[in-house]
Amino acid sequence: MPGGGFCKLPGGSVVVALTLPNPAAPGTNVRVLVHAVNRARALTRLRNLGLRAVYLRGQTEPPTLDEITAVLHHPDGLLWRTAPEATEELWHPIRALLK
Repeated sequence: MPGGGFCKLPGGSVVVALTLPNPAAPGTNVRVLVHAVNRARALTRLRNLGLRAVYLRGQTEPPTLDEITAVLHHPDGLLWRTAPEATEELWHPIRALLK
């Protein structure tokens, strides 16, 4: 089961981090970050992009401080990179994953 978690920010919004199967390359995983008003809205944003079976159950892998910083500084608020995290790989916009 994919891991994930969330972090509530002081302003009331949340950052949700999920480890999901890569839709472009079966057998690999990606780490997806979403910044939204609440957890339900974050999951809805992913479902609207075509990732239908996305659920957040538990707090097994909450976002790290680096992940929170990355998603807050991105204009779309949706990022991904392969998991397990490669230190040399940068975060990509979600459009690059879904092409």
